[in-house]
Amino acid sequence: MQALLFLVNAVIGFFCTLLLLRFMMQMARVSFAGQLGDFVIKLTNWAVKPLRRIVPGVAGVDWASLIAALWLQLAQAGLLLALAPVELGADTVGTLLMILMLAVRGLIRLAIYIVIGAVLLQAVLSWVNPYSPLAPTVNQLSRPFLDPIRRFVPTISGIDLSPLVLILLLNVLLMFV
Repeated sequence: MQALLFLVNAVIGFFCTLLLLRFMMQMARVSFAGQLGDFVIKLTNWAVKPLRRIVPGVAGVDWASLIAALWLQLAQAGLLLALAPVELGADTVGTLLMILMLAVRGLIRLAIYIVIGAVLLQAVLSWVNPYSPLAPTVNQLSRPFLDPIRRFVPTISGIDLSPLVLILLLNVLLMFV
């Protein structure tokens, strides 16, 4: 049972990450022309295209990607609660609210981890291979989070400390979520 639960969590987590990454890339106006964008589009179209018939994009926001990610998180939270060894009680509304809360919390945590990963990758690529085909995509994705910090944290001897500050702040935020 543990192995099955692990596999289900891994698959749902993978697709939820891709759906949330697609949403975040569209919010940051990142081009989907590169390898990463093509990968994300091809692996998420199965959920996003049918949802777009029901949930249109509003003001340039792809709500279908976010709703698909939320549905996957709801399925995962429901599955975890269904397989939990504890008795939940007869309060259906309370159980549904708990599932919704777990799903939203999971999405927020996943979004924070995506930003941390993008910032780490951007920092590594800026030192190792700034002309990598992945660099423009990662820069566009991390820039909206790094630019406000760059206004307050100066570059010291050519070294940008804003990724370090952002990662520390995001880890503190994770403690509260």
